[in-house]
Order: sequence, then C-alpha cells, then structure tokens
Amino acid sequence: MHIRDLIQFLGELSENNNRAWFVMNKPRYDILRAEFLELVGRLIAEIGKFDPEVAGCNPKKALFRINRDIRFSHDKSPYKTAFSASITASGLKKPSQGGGPAYYFHIDASGTLLVAGGEYMPPPDRLRTIRQHVIDDAAGFGKMLKNKKLKDAFGDLQDEGKLSRPPKGFAPDAPHIEYIKHKSFIVWKETSLKKKFPADLDKELAAEFKNAYPLIAWLRQAK
Repeated sequence: MHIRDLIQFLGELSENNNRAWFVMNKPRYDILRAEFLELVGRLIAEIGKFDPEVAGCNPKKALFRINRDIRFSHDKSPYKTAFSASITASGLKKPSQGGGPAYYFHIDASGTLLVAGGEYMPPPDRLRTIRQHVIDDAAGFGKMLKNKKLKDAFGDLQDEGKLSRPPKGFAPDAPHIEYIKHKSFIVWKETSLKKKFPADLDKELAAEFKNAYPLIAWLRQAK
C-alpha cells in the first residue's frame, strides 16, 4: 500500500471534491483502491489467526464506498475523503444492518490512521441487548474492562453521546451504570502516518485489533 500516494490523493480530493476532478483522477483512485483492497485481504488473514470467526470475511464487502450519501445532508460534497473498512464476522459493515462487533480502520486526508473495535451507535434493539448483557454478565464485563492489553492500547471505552441519566428500564444503582449510559461500546485510537509509513501496515493493524479482541469477544456474547 503506497500510503504517501493515498494521503496525497485524499488531500487533493478534499480540495477538489467534485465529480469533474474525480473523473479526471479516476485512474489514480482505481490503483489506490486495489491496493487498499489487497491490504484489507491481508489484514483479514492476520486477524483470522486469533479470531477465526472473521477468517472468511470478503474483503470487498468490508470496504466502504468512496461516494457519500448526500440525500439528507446539507454538505453536498459527493466523495468521502478517507479510505475505510469494517471487518465483521457477519460480513455486514453497518450497525443498522446488524453487523455486530467490528474491527474498523480508516486513513483520511490529513494522514490520520484511526483504529477502532466494538460497536458504534448500534440500533436501539441491539443497544438494549448489550446494556442488558452488562447487567447479566457484570463480572465478565468488569474483567474485560481490566484486560491489560485492551487497557494499555486503548484506555477506557469511549463515551461519545453518553446519556446523562440511566436509560429506561435500568436502575441508577445497577452494576456498571455509567457504562450502561453509553450509546456505543467501542475503543479507538488515532495516529499520524505522515512521518511514518509502516512497511507492514496489515500486521500493525492486526496487532492493534488483537488488543481490542477482548471487547469484540464479549460483545459477541450479548444475544
């Protein structure tokens, strides 16, 4: 994966986010997308060594499209300025599709690599199932949070969009109530790729995802 070329392309796209520019630069995009697809394929193979449930994931289905859905957006820019992928056991990317816990990463126009694991903004029914699982498996949830590799790599669960009060049906003194208020059950971290271009990005990503695996495994038990 030519990371420098990808960042350069995305940077130019962010400054020229229109169809005419994209059509003129489509050959560049096609080459970079093919390289990104190869990267995701190798990454799936690496993740499969510690998480066999994703070993059969189709890399093409893991990739997000570059086109933005602008139907309900005030921002009418037609293209995303990041290459991204979400690897799940179900093969479904989006939480609304019932994709379940995911290994997600993207590289954006600023050269930022974001690595994440878990479930981001799952739909209401799924979110309630996860919250109930926190109650039913309070000890297991607490053990997962204290996992050294998870904690050292990512810190605590992210609390973006956290409720100010316990959700309906959950007592204020319920075990782990502050986590039950979360709308996502996810960990993530960002690093810059502008000064460092890893030779084996797939292996570095897999190592990060292996650190996130305790959360992935715990979430899969929520049924």
